Amino acid sequence: MSPHVNPLSSRFHGLPGSDEIIRLALATSDLLKQMENARNRIDRSLVQQRRFVSDASHELFTPIAGLRALLEEARLHPEETDLSELLADALEDVDRLQRIVSDLLMLAKVGTNPPDTFVSTDLGELARATVSRREDDIPVRLRLAPGVRANVVDAEIDRLLSNLLDNAQRHARRTVLVEVRRDGEYGELTVTDDGDGIADADRDRVFERFTRLDTARCRSRGGTGLGLTIARDIAEAHLGTIEVDGSPLGGARFVFRLPLTTTAAARPDGGGETTSRGAPTP
Repeated sequence: MSPHVNPLSSRFHGLPGSDEIIRLALATSDLLKQMENARNRIDRSLVQQRRFVSDASHELFTPIAGLRALLEEARLHPEETDLSELLADALEDVDRLQRIVSDLLMLAKVGTNPPDTFVSTDLGELARATVSRREDDIPVRLRLAPGVRANVVDAEIDRLLSNLLDNAQRHARRTVLVEVRRDGEYGELTVTDDGDGIADADRDRVFERFTRLDTARCRSRGGTGLGLTIARDIAEAHLGTIEVDGSPLGGARFVFRLPLTTTAAARPDGGGETTSRGAPTP
């Protein structure tokens, strides 16, 4: 039998009404395949949802358990309790709970924006505004090409960049660099640091929910474990990509690429470099 002959066709060939039977059989076969594929997608989605609920519950349980332990200890030994210290520790756990819940809500909202919330935005100007509102320990250098425009939800790109900067500030030694440039029909927004970098084997895993690679990413110092996941989801909601590779500075370099608007004008100059304080960089 020729490899291009459908076995259903050969089975019914020559029977009265065989053409109709073959068409019906092929349509039924295609429908069954689509149903099987849909079931597999649903099964994978359910597995991912159960895993996410389990991970989120574990992350929420830790500060709740700490808060409960503090309060029970204070109730059992009120005479030995320093009220000021108790309140400080309790507020720290509450703050952590608030950050986790806030990030979970953000994950649920990403990708649900209606089309009219996407506006043509100069990515360099947006990056400059985001950095100017921050108070970072390590000054952020800016290298921003002008006229790099894309249709985006400004608040989400602001959040993406903020999450990348939070990550860079935790790992950098002396240098954090934000760059915006045009690459053909795409724009690139990059955040680079001079920290220890991320091993090749972990460069996909860092975008998974609640991933912490080392002690620097522990629960007390490393954020909620959702920052890079949110950044990835925002990138995908903007039909873009985000990845991490090695940095010329020795650390990690996160690259967000997205399509540009047709009005984005190519400029020969790459934009000047400044620090987050607005002063020229030598």
